[in-house]
Amino acid sequence: MARSGTWITVETGRRNEILETASRLFASSGLRTSLQDIADASGIRPGSLYHHFESKEAIVVELVRRYHTELDGLAELALKELKDADDCAPRLVADRIVRLGTAIAHCAVHHSAAVQITFYEPPVSASHELVRLASRAPTAAEAAMREALRAGTASGFIWPGTDLALLADRFCQTMLHVGLGLYHRYPAVGQVAGLLCNLMLYGVAAGSPADAELDRSDALRAVEAVMQRWDGERDPDASDRAALIREVARAEFGRRGYEGTTIRDLASAAGLSTGSVYRVIGSKEELLASIMRSFSEEVMAGWNATLGSGSTAVEKLDAVAWLHINVLERFSQEFNIQLSWLRQSPPDIPNPGWVFPSVVRRLKDLLSEGTRSGELGFGGPSGRLAALCVLDLTWLPQNIVRTAGKRTALILARDTVLRGVAKR
Repeated sequence: MARSGTWITVETGRRNEILETASRLFASSGLRTSLQDIADASGIRPGSLYHHFESKEAIVVELVRRYHTELDGLAELALKELKDADDCAPRLVADRIVRLGTAIAHCAVHHSAAVQITFYEPPVSASHELVRLASRAPTAAEAAMREALRAGTASGFIWPGTDLALLADRFCQTMLHVGLGLYHRYPAVGQVAGLLCNLMLYGVAAGSPADAELDRSDALRAVEAVMQRWDGERDPDASDRAALIREVARAEFGRRGYEGTTIRDLASAAGLSTGSVYRVIGSKEELLASIMRSFSEEVMAGWNATLGSGSTAVEKLDAVAWLHINVLERFSQEFNIQLSWLRQSPPDIPNPGWVFPSVVRRLKDLLSEGTRSGELGFGGPSGRLAALCVLDLTWLPQNIVRTAGKRTALILARDTVLRGVAKR
């Protein structure tokens, strides 16, 4: 019996090692990772890998299932702690919100590959089980965060009248986004999560700017002028194969991720042969560049108009958030493509569009200027990490923009980036 138990323990250990290896490879290279890649990185033969998992999809399913199990478990513990808590002092409430947010972020980083899989549609050949798991919302974590925020409202810590369901969704998705790789240079997950939580709770503005004041800013008017020049709805001429392929590629890259989409996928969706697609677009990399070039130009035009206005730092941040909300509505597919590039650590294809490092530097300068002038007054780390966190928060979750509407999304951005939802 002892020898049998030892064998089971060894086999379980090997299975876990394979899963950890696969998770690391999927996180950096996406689902293009092959079983051969996983076997080589695990130091075993492919035949031995099949002894533990019958297919690559079986590994993916197990990774996503483990992610949901851990996320649900920490949500259950948080709910129990909130139920047992007998002290609703604002300081303790704030601490519980930050600790829950940090736990979600740690979970997302540990299960980075699974989190990424849930951000994209599974392959067309995916089983019903994988589709079900990948599309499952983090409802338990959202419920726990909502209860933590409700305790904040009851204690007077969070402003009354706040939409707690919307705010909980915002908090949870922001924490899960930490697992997508944007902060891969910062191994201190707790520092990143804590800064993000504190920014949403207290905001970056030294004061509490009113909506009417922000609506009249020069920066907002400048962004509106740029957005009015955006093209109308795309309606490519079916006889223009290049335009048709670009339109199909926007949808497929945005839905599956760049790495998860093949030329064969694009040809099938466009109703063309693989050879025809190659003759028209040259390569997948060239196609990506042609799609993202216009996206980059549109986003940067909005940034340039905002930063070139005579508005305050607070008003410029507000205008950037409004720009991004409209980008999510107008260029949702390109945004998802950009997100799939950012998640790679390090990226193994050139930046496909938006000049991300330049934007971070410009935002870092804006935050420094606003802090020196007294317009911004947030504490905590400064520099590039602060710029990354603020930039991340100016991009609201797509589902919130889609379901709540752009105006509600803008008010939520003002509450969670500028003013903060907590009483200071």
